[in-house]
Amino acid sequence: MPYNTLLVKNMVCHRCVLAVEDILNKELIPFQKVIFGEIHLYDELAGDRKERLQNKLGEIGFELIDNYTSGLIEKVKQLVIRRARNEVDEKTSKIKLSLYLSDQVNHEYTYLSSLFSSVEGRTIENYFIEQRIEKAKELLIYGQLTLSQIAFDLEYSSVAHLSTQFKKITGLTPSYFKQVGASKRRSLDNI
Repeated sequence: MPYNTLLVKNMVCHRCVLAVEDILNKELIPFQKVIFGEIHLYDELAGDRKERLQNKLGEIGFELIDNYTSGLIEKVKQLVIRRARNEVDEKTSKIKLSLYLSDQVNHEYTYLSSLFSSVEGRTIENYFIEQRIEKAKELLIYGQLTLSQIAFDLEYSSVAHLSTQFKKITGLTPSYFKQVGASKRRSLDNI
């Protein structure tokens, strides 16, 4: 059965998916599935229903994306987040980021990189690093893994490499960050 896809900005976690599904259910909008950044509907929404959905999504910090460029940027962001947080299979994690993104969105990486930089004011690589550091912060706060384990889990070449990037992004060493804790974390949609 064919379906219509709506793109949604700021969906960065499983709880976001659940929140969007809840809105769709309450609004009695039949859907096939909801995944990071996308709602797959069975049918196209009429103007007033789409506007109501937009308003309901806006109330919890989400936004429907209406143009192709914004949708493409949002798709790249979602893919980068999943890759940076190591939420992909082992085979996919071994592929270079540029090849992974090109393959997933069917565009040349040079085009994606240029578009992303012009819209976001930063490179895809910088966004990727920021996402990895945010995941490292999360793991440091939990206190269940050593810095070596975190570096390994996030596929850094060494603890020193992670520490260098961490200090460059946060201005703090990982050990000092662990002491000051959650007050220095940012939500993923604000990165």
